[in-house]
Amino acid sequence: MLKRIFPLSLIIGLRFFGLFIVLPVLSIYALEMRGATSYLAGLVVGGYALTQALFQVPFGLMSDRIGRKKTLLFGLLIFIIGSVICALSDNIYMLLVGRFLQGAGAIGSVVTAMISDLVKEEQRAHAMAIMGGTIALSFAAAMVIAPLVGGHWGIDKLFWLTAILSVMAIGILFTAVPQPPKIIHSYQEEESKMFEVFKDKSLTRMYITFLFHSSIMTMAFFIIPLVMTKDIASGGFGWAKAELWKVYLPAMVFGLLALGPAAVLGEKYGKGKQVFMVSVSVIFFGFIAIGFATSPLIFIIGVVLFFIGFNMFEPLLQSFVSKFAKVHQKGAALGVANTFAYIGIFTGGLFAGYIMQHYSRSTLAVSVAIISIFWFIWVATMPNPNNRGNIYLSLDIFDRDKVMTLKNHKAISECYINETENIVVIKYEKDLIDEEKIKELLS
Repeated sequence: MLKRIFPLSLIIGLRFFGLFIVLPVLSIYALEMRGATSYLAGLVVGGYALTQALFQVPFGLMSDRIGRKKTLLFGLLIFIIGSVICALSDNIYMLLVGRFLQGAGAIGSVVTAMISDLVKEEQRAHAMAIMGGTIALSFAAAMVIAPLVGGHWGIDKLFWLTAILSVMAIGILFTAVPQPPKIIHSYQEEESKMFEVFKDKSLTRMYITFLFHSSIMTMAFFIIPLVMTKDIASGGFGWAKAELWKVYLPAMVFGLLALGPAAVLGEKYGKGKQVFMVSVSVIFFGFIAIGFATSPLIFIIGVVLFFIGFNMFEPLLQSFVSKFAKVHQKGAALGVANTFAYIGIFTGGLFAGYIMQHYSRSTLAVSVAIISIFWFIWVATMPNPNNRGNIYLSLDIFDRDKVMTLKNHKAISECYINETENIVVIKYEKDLIDEEKIKELLS
């Protein structure tokens, strides 16, 4: 499995590295541009999330229709063009165009859908954890490299580095990434349209979970550096910006350590919904500590709790969407989910900025706590995707026409043929039927 997944994880890691590496210094760079204002500089920093949100679904649909590899190539080329425009920018508007183009290469959902194509569902959480870990490492590396490269050689060099790494990603795509299996399904054209992915209530619940998850993340990244660097008289702790690693390092370490147990409990032991409920609870208490801490130690404990709760979601979110989605909907469903995530990033930042400008961090913490209560109820009442099982049958033994008639059975969620491996995949409800009964129906 690692041989199949690691190249894709590396591609998405390189792309996120390109987005992350400019964040610590981008606002400074933008404000130095001709025609710059603080508002436009802020738009430069967060604007990519808007185009990411707009293009996640189109890229997901495109990958379902023309293929994953072609779509990934197209997205990476757009990202390269955007990076070059940013590197050559001499005014704020040209920089804005480049940043919007960077976001428009929205390949995240396509990579996730391709991983879903290449691995069995039982292995998917492990695969998503590998991808999530790669992204986390790219974030950590970017935070270290950005000030070094930007400070010594100029911030425009960060964009050139991003473009070069994206060219490398294209090389990896066509030399190391295997071709996805050829899938045959019996869905009509009408069933394959985008609005179909909103008809499944379980998928809709996952979309809203993505929205909660990303919006609260943005609120956290807004408030953490603000409180730590504000002077004590203004309600902060008076730390220098260079000392923020003392907050983020333990939080990142504990957050990464939470990935593995969450994946094992969520997939191997079928406790995905329970993991979500624990995660929301940990985020709740983390934000209470962040909002009301009167000492740096309590505040850091709150940040660590937030990162633990946030990261426990990471290996399961994408996996659960791909479990609920039918085979012909994976790209579109993951595109919708990631769209909700980027909308959350955009709205979370706006909400946090408004609250902090007009009220206080305790008000923001209480707001997040209230959201977390609704979020907890939301995930507690959703179906557990682990109640769905999969059976893989060789077409050398079972008749494909007879197998496809099972899709009308009330206990069968879906069945489709993997032509490349000459097998049929049957997704069934464990509460209603088991593997032996399915084989009996086919014998």
